[in-house]
Amino acid sequence: MTLQPGDDAPDFELPSHRGGTVKLSDFHGKKNVVLAFHPLAFTPVCADQMCSYEADLAKFDAADTAVFGISIDPQPSKAAWARELGLRSFDLLSDNHPYGEVAKKYGVFREKEGFADRSVFVIDGSGTVRWSKVYDVPQHPGNEEIFEALAALGGS
Repeated sequence: MTLQPGDDAPDFELPSHRGGTVKLSDFHGKKNVVLAFHPLAFTPVCADQMCSYEADLAKFDAADTAVFGISIDPQPSKAAWARELGLRSFDLLSDNHPYGEVAKKYGVFREKEGFADRSVFVIDGSGTVRWSKVYDVPQHPGNEEIFEALAALGGS
């Protein structure tokens, strides 16, 4: 079952395309977090989605929010994809080992297909899910709903 507003966001530590790892709990008390699960790197809708976060980075910064793109692709693939797309401002995380574990914790792993649903979670500074939505795989989520959810946090 997909996590809902009010649920505690499960902590995780995943490798970043930039090297090193990102741990969700490191942001508690510091920033809001947007987790953007996407099915696969090197696909058109996923590329458009990640590029939209890069384009709106100033708005995310103004909302005191860190953005992370998460998929099952291995870290070297995420790094190559980020270079291809020119993504420099946020981390692309690899949920590859154990395979899909974080997507499973958030209730968005598609067992039959072997990848995550296209889904977005807004997590506040205390580590609580404040907004979440699962999209059709071919649908680009856009960012307006995310900014509305962040505005509802009142800058927390």
